[in-house]
Amino acid sequence: MNELKLQHVTYVPRDLAPGVLYVSLEYAVAAHLCACGCGAKVVTPLGPAEWSFTERHGRPSLRPSIGNWQLPCRSHYVISDGQIHWAKGWSEAQVLAGRNAEEQRRRDHYAAQERERGFWRRFWNWLRKVFGG
Repeated sequence: MNELKLQHVTYVPRDLAPGVLYVSLEYAVAAHLCACGCGAKVVTPLGPAEWSFTERHGRPSLRPSIGNWQLPCRSHYVISDGQIHWAKGWSEAQVLAGRNAEEQRRRDHYAAQERERGFWRRFWNWLRKVFGG
C-alpha cells in the first residue's frame, strides 16, 4: 500500500477498508488497516500529547510515525499528505527509548496543563477574595 484516502467519521467503523484513514475529530482518534497489508487494525489517539492529524487538500498526515512494534509485521511508516513513507525498523532498545520519550512528553504536557489550571484557580480565588465573591 502506498497511500491512504481520508474519510471523516463520527464513529470508527468496526470493519475498516484497506487504503482508508478514518478520522473522528469528535472522539480524537484515527484508525486504519496496517499499511503493510497484514490486515491489523491500527488505532492512533489524537491530541497534544499523542498523534497530530492535519489535512491538506483532502490528504491526511499523521505525526509522529506509526511504529507497529506490538504487531508481528513490526511495520514503521509515516503518513504524509496521504502517502505512505516507509521508515527503518527499530531495535528493541530504540522502541523502549521511544516509548519512554512518549511517556515523558505526556507527563510534561499534563504537568504544564495542571500548572496553568493552578494559576487560573489562584487568580480566580484572589478575585473572589478581593471583590467579596
